[in-house]
Amino acid sequence: MKLANIYGFLRKDLQDIENSLTETIEAEHPILREASLQLLRAGGKRIRPVFVLLSAQFGNYKQNIEQIKSVAVALELIHMATLVHDDVVDDAELRRGKPTIKHLYGSRVAMYTGDYILARALEVITTVSIPDVHHSLSKTLVKVVEGEIAQIEDKYNVEQDLKKYLKRIKRKTALLIATSCKLGAIASGVPSQQANQLYRYGYNVGMSFQIIDDILDFTASPEELGKPTGSDLIQGNITIPTLFAMRDPDFLHEIKEVFKYEKEINEVDMQNILHLLHKTDAIEKSYQLSNLYLQKALQSIKPLQNNKAKKTLETIANIIGKRRF
Repeated sequence: MKLANIYGFLRKDLQDIENSLTETIEAEHPILREASLQLLRAGGKRIRPVFVLLSAQFGNYKQNIEQIKSVAVALELIHMATLVHDDVVDDAELRRGKPTIKHLYGSRVAMYTGDYILARALEVITTVSIPDVHHSLSKTLVKVVEGEIAQIEDKYNVEQDLKKYLKRIKRKTALLIATSCKLGAIASGVPSQQANQLYRYGYNVGMSFQIIDDILDFTASPEELGKPTGSDLIQGNITIPTLFAMRDPDFLHEIKEVFKYEKEINEVDMQNILHLLHKTDAIEKSYQLSNLYLQKALQSIKPLQNNKAKKTLETIANIIGKRRF
């Protein structure tokens, strides 16, 4: 089952959010406008708006729908801005099988496009007059930026451990999903205890989601990924399957050799690395770790009232756990 099929009851509100995203990123300058629209047209799962809307269902949803939608738009714009900046840092040519802003317009235009989208996100969130929303979002943004710097520092670093990896993906992915859940709840007037339970759900789902993404980077085809298999490792980023595989002496020796000059891995070396990795239990152990986070996510929302939103959040967690692409 595809994720989009299980939250069909949100379709109208999600379409309103999509329309607002298009309106919000309209820019006077033609290059800035086209670059922003190019990113929006590339699509995406819109997971963050979905989590905002689902979490808001535990409060006064209809009464607060406009500020709930504003939160959703702002968080998706922030996510889009981070993608543009990521592609510049990683020198990526493809995202979801389509040329990146960086590839089409160059690094300078891409960086300013990311900055522009972030500025529009902050403009949107000012329409929500709830101090807790602004406080939580600002703290999250600080951590996200710290995570980006940490990822740059850790490139080609074979000495990093599991703790460092988990801290990095927390800031890279999990925090923004957790914040989406919490801010959706706050915007609809959900009491703080339940809002924090939803935050913990989002955090654990976000951790699992990123771990699965990192697994698929090694197990899915380039056609499925929209980029080369093993592209994270090609760019020097060590993710969870590599960390587990490095416990094997042969694999560790190979990684040290190809990382020695801190440059992108060529195709021949990459095929050899993939072969060695699949001889280990790294993929299996990575899925086991993902499942631990999913179980924590389900436990986090167990005390919440039983409604359609709770059932949907549970289903999303289970689908993420079974995702093989």
